[in-house]
Amino acid sequence: MSGPNTNFDPVEVAALDPEAVDAAVSSALEAIAAAASLDELKALRPAHAGDKSPLALANREIGALPPSAKAEAGKRVGQARGRVNQAFAARQGELEAERDERILTEEAVDVTLPTGRRPLGRRHPIELMSTRIADLFVGMGWEIAEGPEIEAEWFNFDALNFDADHPARQMQDTFYVDPPEGGLVLRTHTSPVQARTLLERGVPVYVAAIGRVFRTDELDATHMPAFHQVEGLAVDEGITMAHLKGTLDRLASELFGDGITTRLRPSYFPFTEPSAEMDLRCFVCRGKDPDCRTCKGTGWIEWGGCGMVNRNVLTACGVDADRYTGFAFGMGIDRALMFRTGVSDMRDMIEGDVRFDAMFGMEI
Repeated sequence: MSGPNTNFDPVEVAALDPEAVDAAVSSALEAIAAAASLDELKALRPAHAGDKSPLALANREIGALPPSAKAEAGKRVGQARGRVNQAFAARQGELEAERDERILTEEAVDVTLPTGRRPLGRRHPIELMSTRIADLFVGMGWEIAEGPEIEAEWFNFDALNFDADHPARQMQDTFYVDPPEGGLVLRTHTSPVQARTLLERGVPVYVAAIGRVFRTDELDATHMPAFHQVEGLAVDEGITMAHLKGTLDRLASELFGDGITTRLRPSYFPFTEPSAEMDLRCFVCRGKDPDCRTCKGTGWIEWGGCGMVNRNVLTACGVDADRYTGFAFGMGIDRALMFRTGVSDMRDMIEGDVRFDAMFGMEI
């Protein structure tokens, strides 16, 4: 049996060659000195002081050396790794000092300045919701129309095909402006804007009316005597219920998420024929949870009313009902806000508590 190779020269191992060790140290010191930030320095560490760095690989080769060569090789590699680690520590201290000095300068606060005594305000969430809905209509190429909140009874009822004895005309349903026989009311819906638009602009017309309306409802969690509506009106040649359904589906998906659609149920309104109640696909369970508290397990949520504009309305507004057709729809903005944000009590929207507004910031 042969004895150990006592004449082994560690210089012959490439990783332990003094020149290779010195080159690894020089490369590490140069890179460390060039690091301009703590992040850059951290990124350098694995390459020069990590487990796969040249010096770490050289250190692993020491174990294979004969005893007579281990001491000298270990001393050489150990000193090299020590120099690199010291350079890392020194450069880290310099960069941390620079960072701290920069923060003290950039984030300095003059404590002698007077404090702001008035807190920053917020736009009301209903206003934000109205703006968002208006943007959706403008994006579809529609216009936004406005009208007075104190409205002529003719525009509010007669032009919209309400009979003279219709229950909505009674004082327990409508706010009349004194004197009651003066023919002025607080508008009960934004539909009068549609009649005004047809008379003023003619056809074709694609407009959305957004604003506040008034009804003699008791104030509770789901009703208010003054609330907000959006109504859409499109009158042109060849308008059908298919155009109405497509418009409603577009609004539903934009306001409540992709895949949310609507359905129509037969109903009656004086100003549309045929008329329909529109339901919104439940945006919580999407019709898949029979125990859903939002839609009561039906998969649908009541959203508003719609239909094809009644011929009598078109005629009253000077439109040729034999040539033009149109659709109209309306829904509550306050209710849409409740759907989107989870607000459970409408009274929170009108009590004027700034803490309520602050929850919504500047976008709904």
